[in-house]
Amino acid sequence: MVNRSLKLNKSNSLFLFGARGTGKTTLINAQLSGGRVFKIDLLKEEDEELYRREPAQLSKLVDSNRYDWIVIDEIQKLPKLLDRIHYEIERSSVRFALTGSSARKLKRGAANLLAGRAFTHHLFPFTAQEMGKRFSLESALRFGSLPKLESIRDEESKCDYLNNYVSTYLAEEIVAEQIVRKIPPFRDFLKIAAQANGTLINYSKIGGDIGVDDKTVHSYFDILEDTLIGFHLRPFHRSIRKRQRAAPKFYLFDTGVRRALEKSLRVPLEPGTYAYGKAFEHRVILEAFWANSYGKLDYEFSYLRTKDDAEIDLIIERPGMPTALVEIKSSARIDSRELRPLLALAKDFKNSEAFCLSLDPRERKEDGITCMPWQRGLRELGL
Repeated sequence: MVNRSLKLNKSNSLFLFGARGTGKTTLINAQLSGGRVFKIDLLKEEDEELYRREPAQLSKLVDSNRYDWIVIDEIQKLPKLLDRIHYEIERSSVRFALTGSSARKLKRGAANLLAGRAFTHHLFPFTAQEMGKRFSLESALRFGSLPKLESIRDEESKCDYLNNYVSTYLAEEIVAEQIVRKIPPFRDFLKIAAQANGTLINYSKIGGDIGVDDKTVHSYFDILEDTLIGFHLRPFHRSIRKRQRAAPKFYLFDTGVRRALEKSLRVPLEPGTYAYGKAFEHRVILEAFWANSYGKLDYEFSYLRTKDDAEIDLIIERPGMPTALVEIKSSARIDSRELRPLLALAKDFKNSEAFCLSLDPRERKEDGITCMPWQRGLRELGL
């Protein structure tokens, strides 16, 4: 069993958010064991129907038993139930563990009733640190690291699982919750979003490709973020307002899911190719994003691209520490010439440190740039 980095704060009720298949139920079972626990699964038709029709049944459950925890899976299915949960938190000693694979409905008002009364946690696919010696970079780049893949040995079955995962997501998250009215353009959008992963979002071009307007494309990316299968990386600017106006990048939450969405799971991923380099950059950024969340570090992530197309892959603003300027290279041997753009851009940043994270095993300083193997480099960055 993989020991997860996320440790739930059990002194209070809590939300545990994460995409489907990231292991929320397994984590709850492992970390809330030892007490009296009652579980409600809103994906089960009978549970959803009961509490939709009679939310007061929750109060009867609290009054008739001395449970330490009541676990409610997929709380976004019944956001109005949060009113009753709020009431029970105020009047009883029972704690609630509420899991969800979508924050979209909860963002529309109901979840605010629990402000300050439930801690919020997020769970992601397995990290390299969690997997330890079992971690394979090649496997992570090709298939990602959703927990279920650990029990699947052959590559064909991994492809089948990931393809089924993305089709199930469409059916259960998007169609069932009626998040979008027209499924065909959204399905086309998902493939394009996967192909454009880690690049600047061109809303007009994507809209033209799938036959919708810019505003609809914006809403589609918001849906991906709200349903926890991706996140925006904003362009760096010292003005927050200007950060929001410039074009962001978008990263899906798992490299294997991205390849499934773009229908490339069975295409070889060869070191030295453009596709391999983009997959490696994607994975390193995911690892940084996950470590920041688990460690509650409050780091701010962004990227920089100049009008001359010089770029810094990842800028990390760390409270109380120099800003980290990070170049990510999939090369097994870094040539000093590859570092010249980063070196030139770093001169414009006061109180900063420049890093190159790569597959090169050598650790060294190159004109003030710290070059490290990527996992060692992430640790050096505090991640």
